[in-house]
Amino acid sequence: MLTPTPSEALLDLAADVMGLDARTLAPRAAGSPFITLGGTYDRAMRLRLRAGETLGLGLEPHRLMGPAPLADVLDRAVPVPAPSPRLAHRPAWRPLLPGQSAALAAEREAGAHAVHRVLSAELTGPLDVPALRTAIDALCARHEGLRTAFAPFGQGLARRVLDRHPAPLVTLRHLPPDAGVEPVAAAHLRLTADLRRLAGQPGSPPLAFVLAALGPDRHLLSFVHHEAVADGFSAALVWRELLDGYHRVTHGLPPDRSPAPAPDTVLPDGAPSGVPAGSGGHEGGTVPRFRTERLGFGLDTALRDAVDRTARRAGVPHSGVLLAAWALALGRGSGAETVAVDVELPRHPGAAPVRSVAPCAASVPVSCALEGTTDYFLRGVACAFGEALAAAEAPAGGEGRGTAHALAPSAPARVLFAARDEWLPASCAYGPLGVRFHHGRLGAGPAQAALSVLRWREDPLLCLDFAPSVIERASAVRLVAEVQQTLRALVRARSWAPVDDLLPRSGARGTAPFSATGTVPLPLC
Repeated sequence: MLTPTPSEALLDLAADVMGLDARTLAPRAAGSPFITLGGTYDRAMRLRLRAGETLGLGLEPHRLMGPAPLADVLDRAVPVPAPSPRLAHRPAWRPLLPGQSAALAAEREAGAHAVHRVLSAELTGPLDVPALRTAIDALCARHEGLRTAFAPFGQGLARRVLDRHPAPLVTLRHLPPDAGVEPVAAAHLRLTADLRRLAGQPGSPPLAFVLAALGPDRHLLSFVHHEAVADGFSAALVWRELLDGYHRVTHGLPPDRSPAPAPDTVLPDGAPSGVPAGSGGHEGGTVPRFRTERLGFGLDTALRDAVDRTARRAGVPHSGVLLAAWALALGRGSGAETVAVDVELPRHPGAAPVRSVAPCAASVPVSCALEGTTDYFLRGVACAFGEALAAAEAPAGGEGRGTAHALAPSAPARVLFAARDEWLPASCAYGPLGVRFHHGRLGAGPAQAALSVLRWREDPLLCLDFAPSVIERASAVRLVAEVQQTLRALVRARSWAPVDDLLPRSGARGTAPFSATGTVPLPLC
């Protein structure tokens, strides 16, 4: 039997990731891009990880999500370099990584609630708490990012990697019932009130796992973490590995304690050594944080399926259609012809797979031109998204207009988009234990308006986080309605219909909740 070539082996992996037959994928891959074959950003990242782990080959996500045929992209795979031996032994005190000093500076300016995040799992079924404790200990032993504390060092700040520090597993007791508050939301409110006690102990890594009983055989386990510890993508990695480890322990198998790649091997060299203690500076300037409120809204399955059909027709991922609807809704009221939306992406330089807990996220601007026919418009947004991916992947010292965004956080985002549904499934099962994920909020964020996709295939759910100091709640409600209306218009339109005809203008320039093109929001409050 002939040994498959690297490209053939990669094509087999791609078919498996996308749920396709490799024999039928091969002729289609010769002339079609990954995204038109059913590829999404989540599938691109999974293909990247599996290619590195099983074949030792690296794929660049921005090429996978670009216009080149899939076969050409797979032919350009490169061997994954071995970790640098100079990183094998590092001192306990180390310089801050890119993005960490920004998060620490933001905490001094706006408080802990502005820089901590919550990703929770609702657990249904029998829970073995000692096994959970063992799995958490193994996870922390494996990832030095979960054993990292931050403290003054010299004239600035530095990170201190502890040899051993099991993350606290805190039990929330006496969770008061509230007829007007759903139990998961009530637990998140309690986390907000107790944040400093849970994840703000001096000298300790700013993170915690918090367990709350919601009922018989029903618990909420929350991963509370500082932005300097992990981004959303890394938090999803924490959950995947934690649940895998718990499943192993409950079946009498040892959890994985092998050292994961250190964050120093993930992010580029040349990180700033720190930020002067007490200052508000960071790599890219002061980042304002806003007190935010959240409006969640669902989509019916018919609209979800219509979005998926439109995405396949136009050759873009479903997140591209949602991003396009967000940009179009923002631009309609202001009369803008181009809307820049910051998209949150993992910042993983190079083609190597990443399995490290680190603050890798970068908010990279996607310039959405509101022009052309429907499919032309959608493809243009997808191309702009691919350019943003290329910027986020740019190596240190690289050339190109996106390089700065790969090395430091972008300028403060007025509007943001995040496809969080591509990082974790809505729900899953580990033996008798059912798991459903919830994206919590602590009441602050870096954007005046942020649209996030929390769930998609199962019970679609999106949310708008908005700053009431900038956008009145009535305006935010109107913006949500604009997004839904725009999305319906997009999926109903013919591929050749002019995008200008999809929706009537909502009013004269300046009636949008804030300016889509200017640097100063319009005063509505």
